[in-house]
Amino acid sequence: MALPDTAPLLVGLLLLCHAFRAWALVEVNMEDKVEVMAGETAQITCMFTTDEGLGGTTIQWLYVLPNKERKIIYNKEPMHEAAEQNTPFTGRISLNVTGTAAVLVIRDVGVMDNLEFICVIKTLTPEEAEGRTQLQVFKSPTFPTIEAVETGISVNEEEPSKIGSCRVKNGYPKPNITWYRNNMPLRNTPHEVDVKSSITTEWSGLFSVQSELTMKVKKEDKDAEFYCEVVYFVPGATKMTETQRISITVYYPPTEVNIWVESPKGIIKEGDTLELRCENNGNYPSSITTIKHQNSGYSVENNKMVRTNVTRLDGGVYNCTFMETDNFEEILGSTKVSVNYLESAVITPKNSITVMEGEELKASCNALSSLQTSTAWFKNEKLVSKGNSLSVKSATFETAGMYKCVVTVPEMEGMKTSGTLQVNVKGSPQIFGPDVQEVETYETTVNLNCSARGFPAPTIMWSTSDGKNLNALQTETEDGAQSEVTFKITSNVKVFCNASNDFGSKVVEFNIKAILNTILTTITSMPTISTTTRSTTTIASDTVVHTTPTTTTTTSTNTITDDTVQTPTKSPNIKKESKGFVIAIIIIAILLLAILGSVLYFLYKKGRICGRSGKQDFSKRKSSKDNIVVEMKSDNTEEAILLGVNGEKQQPNDQ
Repeated sequence: MALPDTAPLLVGLLLLCHAFRAWALVEVNMEDKVEVMAGETAQITCMFTTDEGLGGTTIQWLYVLPNKERKIIYNKEPMHEAAEQNTPFTGRISLNVTGTAAVLVIRDVGVMDNLEFICVIKTLTPEEAEGRTQLQVFKSPTFPTIEAVETGISVNEEEPSKIGSCRVKNGYPKPNITWYRNNMPLRNTPHEVDVKSSITTEWSGLFSVQSELTMKVKKEDKDAEFYCEVVYFVPGATKMTETQRISITVYYPPTEVNIWVESPKGIIKEGDTLELRCENNGNYPSSITTIKHQNSGYSVENNKMVRTNVTRLDGGVYNCTFMETDNFEEILGSTKVSVNYLESAVITPKNSITVMEGEELKASCNALSSLQTSTAWFKNEKLVSKGNSLSVKSATFETAGMYKCVVTVPEMEGMKTSGTLQVNVKGSPQIFGPDVQEVETYETTVNLNCSARGFPAPTIMWSTSDGKNLNALQTETEDGAQSEVTFKITSNVKVFCNASNDFGSKVVEFNIKAILNTILTTITSMPTISTTTRSTTTIASDTVVHTTPTTTTTTSTNTITDDTVQTPTKSPNIKKESKGFVIAIIIIAILLLAILGSVLYFLYKKGRICGRSGKQDFSKRKSSKDNIVVEMKSDNTEEAILLGVNGEKQQPNDQ
């Protein structure tokens, strides 16, 4: 029963709500333009306000075609949003909504996206609002190029002539080209300057611009530089770039001719390559240029002459003649060329000089030259004198040798000549080293060297103190001679080196001490070291045995039976080695054996070995003529055994 009473109330509230919505406000704010470089990402922001909030708001993005037609590219409703398909922006756009900001993101922007974009905001009521932003896309053009005409331009041409052309490609918006002459811009001037430009739209939508300059040239334009300036646009700025600079060939009649040496720069010397160049202050194509050597008459029809390996005869006056073939008028220019020279060094005396020891040495060195020279003398790469003259007051053997004279031109690097002089100093020989030289050696063979200086080269002879002459090989050296002798030595000896020539002789004595032989002699002459060895003796009954110590450096074992007496011995052998360390080992071994033998003999005497205590007497019966007496004695050279008195064998007695 209450429902029919509340129905009018609900209808009234609904009508009130619709009335309130009709009064709802919607506002949209957007930037006039958004600038971005081609290939980058553009973001277009739409700021909006509405009384209903986002829950009942619809956002639409559109773009405007050149014919003013509007196309939807993105639609966001309260329950659904999506980008439109089959549009130029499919796959490249997205929408970011944060609060009251809706941002349209366009990726990989191209010049075709240079359009106007519209943001439309709708509410549940019929109210809506929109904003517009112009997307401006920029693309920097390539570096501009410039080309000059290849042919020359005459100042006598009646109409303007083409100077060159400039080109810049693939820019957006359209780049602008301006021509410059010597940093001054060129503007269109009737009958003087004409600049024409053409624009090409590439398939990508980018612009390429070409500009051509024609003008009437003057003589001053021969040194002028022409170039193009290209102005293009980027987001928020204007940039400029310039081409390289070009020059043109301008033909004009000459008034004078100049000829000069192009190379070498500075002083010219014999052997150089000479290059002459000729120019005039005109630049007329129908002409003949001739360069001629006044002395020899040698000439070339060219503005350049090259002469290789020049001599002083190539010096003199060179003329350059310019003749126009139109009227055969000639203009002449000249220059003088000086070719400097340095002749070979001349040394006096020539090749060599010989002076006596103590006399004065004099020599001179000169070289004819067109320039100031400097002379220096060298010996063994060391400076010994400056100036043309070489002088030594008192010559010695140190004075002898090869001298080099070097003549240079200080003004010209690399300009020099040289010569050599062999100086010989005559005198009696001098031998290097002291007059008496001590030589000690462990070797059995010795090498001796003897070097002597003197002139004429000395003859070197070798001899020994016992009057023997030694054969040796002699070689000449720079200041004398050298000889080497090799011989065997068995004992201490004196060897003499005798160097002689026409002016005297010199002898050097070598005292050679053979250390190995001295040691062996010393060992041989040492007192005999006695050692006693115990002999094993088997004696029959009634036999008296007398045993004496054996004197030897080795151990002997003597065995006597009833029927046989055996005394084996062995003589020591000493082997000489040529190497010092082997000799030392032998000496040490001999000394150790001698010491060991002495110790054994001492112990034997003291009764510490062989069962003996002090002196021992044997009790024996009176021997008969048949008793056997055995005596053994040995030394370094022999062994002796005495058997019995009559050399007969008897039976031993019981003891």
